[in-house]
Amino acid sequence: MLIAAQIRAARLALRWSVKELSEQSGVSTSTIKRVEAGNGVPTVSARNLASIQSAFEAAGIEFVGSPNDAPGIRIHTRD
Repeated sequence: MLIAAQIRAARLALRWSVKELSEQSGVSTSTIKRVEAGNGVPTVSARNLASIQSAFEAAGIEFVGSPNDAPGIRIHTRD
């Protein structure tokens, strides 16, 4: 389970715009903006959250921790 701060951090780490994340994940820009504006676990469909997570993971982002225990990201570089 991801929290909004992890999503914001992952997008910024990759230097992706909201539009780029939308294109990579298939989730609308308005949904991404709403997710990122919140705190904690986003109120979004499980499908959309999984699509966002998959797009980041394909780009080398690893999500660590849990919503209540040191949530964060790791960045894996692609050689």
